[in-house]
This record gives sequence, C-alpha cells and structure tokens, in this order.
Amino acid sequence: MKELLYLEIPTTDTKGVLSWLQGDFQPQGLEKMLTPEGIRLGVNKSTHSEPGVTDKLPNELSIFIWSVQRTTYLKVFRWGDTPFPQEKKILGQLTREIRNRFPHQYPEPPAIDLSQQSIFEALAPDYPLTVKYFQQMPKGEYDLQRVYWWEQRWREGVRNPQQPKQVIFSHPQPATTNPPLAYDLIYIGGALGVIHAAVMAQLGYKVLLVERLAFGRMNREWNISRDELQSLINLGLFTAGEVESIIAREYKDGFNKFFDGNNPPHLRSPILHTPTVLNIALSSDKLLQLCKEKLQGAGGEIWDETEFIRADIDSQQVAVTVKNIPSQTEKVASGRVLMDAMGTASPIAWQLNGSRAFDSVCPTVGATIDGGFEPGVWDSDYGDVLNSHGDISRGRQLIWELFPGEGKELTIYLFHYHQVNPQNPGSLLEMYEDFFTILPEYRRCDLDKLVWKKPTFGYIPGHFSANSRSRTVAFDRLLAIGDAASLQSPLVFTGFGSLVRNLERLTTLLNIALKYDLLSSTHLNQIRAFQSNIAVTWMFSKGMMVPTGKFLPPQRINAMLNNFFGLLVDEPSAITDNFIKDKFTWSTFNRLALKAARKNPALLPWILEMAGTKDMLRWSRNYVNFTVHALVSVLLNGWFSQFLRQIEPWLEPRNPALWLRLLAIDYAVRVDKPRSGGGKEGKRELQVISNK
Repeated sequence: MKELLYLEIPTTDTKGVLSWLQGDFQPQGLEKMLTPEGIRLGVNKSTHSEPGVTDKLPNELSIFIWSVQRTTYLKVFRWGDTPFPQEKKILGQLTREIRNRFPHQYPEPPAIDLSQQSIFEALAPDYPLTVKYFQQMPKGEYDLQRVYWWEQRWREGVRNPQQPKQVIFSHPQPATTNPPLAYDLIYIGGALGVIHAAVMAQLGYKVLLVERLAFGRMNREWNISRDELQSLINLGLFTAGEVESIIAREYKDGFNKFFDGNNPPHLRSPILHTPTVLNIALSSDKLLQLCKEKLQGAGGEIWDETEFIRADIDSQQVAVTVKNIPSQTEKVASGRVLMDAMGTASPIAWQLNGSRAFDSVCPTVGATIDGGFEPGVWDSDYGDVLNSHGDISRGRQLIWELFPGEGKELTIYLFHYHQVNPQNPGSLLEMYEDFFTILPEYRRCDLDKLVWKKPTFGYIPGHFSANSRSRTVAFDRLLAIGDAASLQSPLVFTGFGSLVRNLERLTTLLNIALKYDLLSSTHLNQIRAFQSNIAVTWMFSKGMMVPTGKFLPPQRINAMLNNFFGLLVDEPSAITDNFIKDKFTWSTFNRLALKAARKNPALLPWILEMAGTKDMLRWSRNYVNFTVHALVSVLLNGWFSQFLRQIEPWLEPRNPALWLRLLAIDYAVRVDKPRSGGGKEGKRELQVISNK
C-alpha cells in the first residue's frame, strides 16, 4: 500500500465533503464504490483489460476522509506497487475539483447592536460553543464583548493601514488652552504600563497611568523564568520576598512536541525538554495590585475605565485627551512624555507605522480552568511550552500552550502564526470556536465538567525589523513599549517578556532622556528593545505561517518544526535555553542553521515557497546586519563597557546626547547581559530624580 495524496480541505463540513466525493466527483472510465468514509476507485472491466497485479492486491485506489481540529482531511492510497491507470491524471482532477468546491473561507463576525440584544444572543448562531462556555464564566458577557471589540479594532487597523485614524497631532507652537504641566510621564495601557510606570515613579517622576478597563482586569496570564524576574529585583521595584509572593507555581519541566504522524522518519522528533523556559507562572492579579501599590505609594495616579482619545504634542509638552467611559466625560492631562502601552489595539502604533505597523500576529485564545479534568490527564509539575496535535487546519498551523497555575488551575492557549492580510486579518472568535471544539482532542476532558475561571485572549504582534531604525517606536515626546513596540521574539515571548528582559535598558535610557530633556523622536527612538538576533529569527516564524489563499502539504509546518526542534534535542540544555530566550550568538545560529539544512535539504525551498522572494531578500539584508552586529560586539566586548564607566562622570554632563547614544550602543551589543556588576550598582545608575 502506498500513500499517493494527502490534502487539507479547509472546511468544518466533513459530511458535505463526503457527499460531494460520493456523488459529484466522477472520474471517467472508472468504477466508483462507496465506503463509509469515502470511495474506492477500480478499473471498469467493461472498457479496460489490465494485466493482473503480481502482488495479488486489488488494482484500486482508496480515497477516504476524516475530521480533526474542525477541519476535513483526505488521503488517497494505492493498494499495489504497480501504478494505477492514469493515476496522476485522476489525482490532479481530484485536487482541482475539491479546491474549487471547498476553497479557503475567511468568515466575518456579524455586525451587532448591543442596544437591541445581548452579546450572547448576537453571536450564538455563528459561535454556539463560544457563547455556551462564556456563559459559564464569571463576567463572561463582559469578556465576550471585549473579544468582539478587540477583533473589530484589529480588523479596522489591518484594513485601513494607509489611512489610519489620526490620534497624534503635532503643533509648532504651544497651545494657550493646554493645562499646566502636571506629569513627567503619562502611560496609556495599564497591564504592561503599570510595571514600567511603577519603576519610574519610584525614581521620583510624577506619573499618570490611564487604563481603559477597570484596573487589574487581564485578558492573559504571564509566564517567565526565574532568572528573567531578577531584573525586577535589580531595579528595586520588588524585593525578593515580593517576587516570591507573586509566583503562582514553578514547574519542573516544559515540553515541546509537534505532531509528526505524517512526517518521514528523519523529520520526526522526540520531546524537547525546556525546564527553565516560561516555567514560572505569575499571579497576574497579585502582580498588578503590587505594582499599583508601588505606583501610588510613590505619588503616581491611576485613571481606570478611561479611554485614550488623542494627544497634542508641541515643543513644551504633550496634552493627552481621554474620556471616562462610565460618565462619558472628557478631560485633558499634560506631561513631558507619553508612553504607549496599548498593545496591538494601539491606534498610535498604526499611525506611526502605517501599512507595516505589524507584519505578523498570533491570534491567541484560551482560558484559565480551575479544575474538572479527570485524574491523570495532566501533572501540574509540568508545562506544555509548544505543542501541536494535528497538521495545518483551515490554513493555519494550530499550536497549544499549557501552563499550571495556582492550586488546580491550568491556563491553556491556542494560537497560530499569521501573516497580516486585509482579506484574512485573523479571527479571535473563529479561534474560540476551534478552542472549545478541539480541546478534548488535545487533552482528554468533558468541557461541561470543567470549571471556567476566565478567558485569555489577544493579538500578539510581530514585526520584520531589518535594523534598529526600520520600526518607529517613538515620536517627539512619545515612546512605545511592549506589544505596541512589537520588537519581541517571534517564537514564545510576548510583550511582557520583552519588557521584563529589557527593563533595565529602557529605564536607564529613559531616565537619562528625561534628566537632560532629550525628548525628540531622534533621541527617544534609541530607547528600544531591538535585538539583531531576534530580527534574524523572523524567518523561523515565517516558516510557521500559511500564506493567505495558499494550500501547502498539510504536514509541512510540523515537518519544519520537528526538523529544527529535533536539533535542539541533541544540544546542551544551555544552548537550547539561550536560543529560545533570544540569547543565541551568531556562531550558534549558523551552526544550527547548517545542521538543519543538512538534515533536510528541502528546508530552504520550503521557506522560499512560504516566504516569497521579497521577504527572502529582506532577510538576507537582515543576516548581513546580524553579521556586522556580531563583529562589532566582538570588537567592543569587555573594554567598551569599562571605558564608558570611566568617561561617564566627564561626558554625561557635557554632552548628554552623545552619552545616551553610546549607552544605547553598549546595551545593544551586550544583549541580556547586565550593565553593572549587580543590583546595587544597577540601582545606583538610576538614582537621578527628574528635573522639575
């Protein structure tokens, strides 16, 4: 028996495919026999006289379909070793006709009017399981409205990139109607924003935090590793005891495994163990409340349930117009710098970067579940960092994450890597219907017995940054952080991980800019978390995206993932840890890339097919920049940091702009290495109160 064809049919209507196959599909000159899952094709003996098959097997093709991941799949097998008459012609006809009958579809969420009906009533016809299980969650109606709002906001940005809504206005002269300067820093976005806001408030800056939701309401949980949390201690934000108090669980090991049932033997891989990657589950509620206490204790203010409207920037200040949602009243706050922490919902990011605000995105859905799994389904001492249980599904490679939390809690995510496309922006609601349908396929469970604590969802962005200047993260008196800046790893880290890992860099450089009033876009654009090694790994995430409208062999992405993760299985744990945490060097990247190409010579043609010539050329320039950066790092290693410490007392007060530039270079060439010898020295560098 030989497999001849394997197709993904991008539809949930498996019965419709079966009906079409058994009724409408008519290959000429062949006898069609119906089976429960498909058809058998044999030679019509009245019109053909074929020699007998030497291995005594039937001279037939067996075609059958099945459903998994809310997707239909088809395979064709030949029973014997001898080619079937007109075999290629039949397979070509089957492929063409099935693609025409069942093309890619990108459903739109319905337009709704919540003054006429509830969100549950509006969405139930299209997303019945999503409505059913959101109804079982505390504040489920509010959260489903948030899912719908976020998807609509995302779609609006993707489809109008050339004419994004203008929310930043620049004025040559200060307006006489602006209120007096009240704040040094105004943060928009209370999740990631409050972490950095608390750090800056403790340095003596007057800080305002504006949050659209009721403060502390999170749509995600956060995972990180213990060594990365150290930066929160080094900067004096938390004590070691406070860090321990926000850790919900620390698991023993994390697993990475991709489905390989349809991969050839050399592209199958054992489980990759990553015990120190995302192995700390934080209590987001406790973390946010602790940051709130730190912020307010240092004199900072929080305006929650307040929406950002616009910002007017002149040479003296930024005036931010916001609206209180419950009262629908507007007010204006003025400050020296506006910090954009609004994530992918940020209209500022769309305005500053236009059609390339975000090149890719991970539509992510899931839930925190507080029990209900049968014993033995999952051991809470372990996490699933990356896992797939099937091949490409309706034009997406679905990937699971599972992280144990406090007590019986498990937080489970389902996401896929997605190239931003106006025709196909990526849907949270479609993903949620997938999530509630296929969760029992991933982890054995009865959904009606699970205790749903809260949903977790969002759009995690990515940007193909060719160099440190290819993405705008700053304007005069404005700086983006976290997902709004979109400078993080394309693999497993979100804006939270990027912010925490670069917290010292961002804080130190912003402190200098504020101290010396270096608040133009030129200066603030140097305060960024760009890493040249992350830019190179963009192509890795590109290889996990199915281009819109394109059909790939269903097993293709799993084959690529197993190809690469199989190499990491054989590497020392330190190499694996560094690679996944974006600490890999030029030599490590090249060594692993060459090994991957030798193991699977088809890898480069596969990537070229998925990425296209344009992105391959962009990546080539990226690689050159990475090589130059590596060479500069070698030349500056060791002596440059020491030299800066020696000239700091003389250079900083005389030429602060040059000092800011040199310090930014120093951080860039020493990615993930602390500038100082420890926490005390790190805090000493930041003991500068802003000029009032």
